[in-house]
Amino acid sequence: MSERPDSAGPDPDDTFDEFVELVEEETRRDPDLAVIEAGSRTLRTQGGPPQADVPARPADPEVDKALREVEAELATRWGETKLEPSVDRIAALMDVLGEPQRSYPSIHITGTNGKTSTARMIEALLGAFDLRTGRYTSPHVQSVTERISLDGAPVSAERFIETYQDVKPYVEMVDAAQEYRLSFFEVLTGMAYAAFADAPVDVAVVEVGMGGTWDATNVIDAGVAVVTPIDLDHTDRLGTTPAEIATEKAGIVKQDATVIMAQQPVDAAQVLLKKAVEVGATVAREGLEFGVLDRQVAVGGQLMTLRGLGGEYTEVYLPLHGAHQAHNAAVALAAVEAFFGVGSRHARPLDIDTVRKAFASVASPGRMEVVRRSPTVVLDAAHNPAGARAAADTIGEAFQFSNLIGVVGASADKNVRELLEAFEPVFAEVVVTQNSSHRAMDADALAAIAVEVFGEERVQVEPRLPDALEAAITLAEEKGEFAGGGVLVTGSVITVGEARLLLGKG
Repeated sequence: MSERPDSAGPDPDDTFDEFVELVEEETRRDPDLAVIEAGSRTLRTQGGPPQADVPARPADPEVDKALREVEAELATRWGETKLEPSVDRIAALMDVLGEPQRSYPSIHITGTNGKTSTARMIEALLGAFDLRTGRYTSPHVQSVTERISLDGAPVSAERFIETYQDVKPYVEMVDAAQEYRLSFFEVLTGMAYAAFADAPVDVAVVEVGMGGTWDATNVIDAGVAVVTPIDLDHTDRLGTTPAEIATEKAGIVKQDATVIMAQQPVDAAQVLLKKAVEVGATVAREGLEFGVLDRQVAVGGQLMTLRGLGGEYTEVYLPLHGAHQAHNAAVALAAVEAFFGVGSRHARPLDIDTVRKAFASVASPGRMEVVRRSPTVVLDAAHNPAGARAAADTIGEAFQFSNLIGVVGASADKNVRELLEAFEPVFAEVVVTQNSSHRAMDADALAAIAVEVFGEERVQVEPRLPDALEAAITLAEEKGEFAGGGVLVTGSVITVGEARLLLGKG
């Protein structure tokens, strides 16, 4: 099978200092507005193929000022880690808005890892079949406007501001009537559903924020429910076993829906299957009804053969690294097939050339993203043990580093020890740091755990992220230009987003 050319763009500037001021300005926002999640940006334009990136600040000073005012108002609300588990407030907002979420069909996505990448693949596939899409994902990479996308592109700052101003009076009505004000995430969810209805879209692709049953997004009745792999994360909110977590996530499975289920731990799968039986849903399981038949490493990504609900799809190029992304692709393909009735109303596969074109357009900022060369600097937003294990496997498969330096900045509420243990076999040394979020683990506290995992001689502490990046690049270069040195920045989606700014992306 043929390999495709590397899709990476031109190398970013090698220096850091000129970006420090930019990062400091960007990260003065409330950390809940600065959190990031990797994923593709597929821009459908008449002038050429989709381009992948995240929006910068608005160039117009007046628009930028207005956007900052909206961000500041949103920041006064509960952040995404503080919530009261119910859909009462968002349901009330939908009621006064006229139930906009019921004006289009939807695909709802839950799981622990891979939700955003899967959502972006689904979006690319639907768009390739000429459907107008709305996509709602979280958190964002560098701009809050990324969370709401139309036709594969984040809404403009102007449209985001206009949508906020449109729903603001209704938000205030609900605030006045409820025990608690609508949260940051609830307001954004209401904005997304309203924007999709206003567009209007042919289909909405919606990623849950946390869990499923009481997640703010769960006021839709999606005909297709997608469950990506379930693992332990947010255990204080969702439960301490895969089965308990699956119980919460199964809440998105609605009456007579089709459930597209990625490979799951046995106890989680049992919970999901039981819920499907209870509501009369149809289930398609990865490894049985669909899956990855073959994958080969290719330049800039991988070449796959997928089995869908309607047949085989050969020589599908995906410009993303890692087995986990191939599994995400299989799940996304099955979800879109189910949306089009493949496997239920008919057995015809989707047009193979359209499928190939869609997957080839997918990009994923912050997911094994190369942002610098000589030495190579890779960003990956793994922030829990399962994500770290996938990243460690992928870095070994896709890159030939003989001297890989890690830059790790983690959140204090994560399982940091197991995350570090996952990276121990692949990092020659690790530079521990911290990001600007109030949730960030103190660099010295993180270093204490890192020393236990790596040994003192392999750990360096640099509390400021710019210093940590510079130190890691210096360490990677120590053995010479051709010694296979590289840097992987990871541990938190926030850390990756701030590093992305420092390295000139966005």
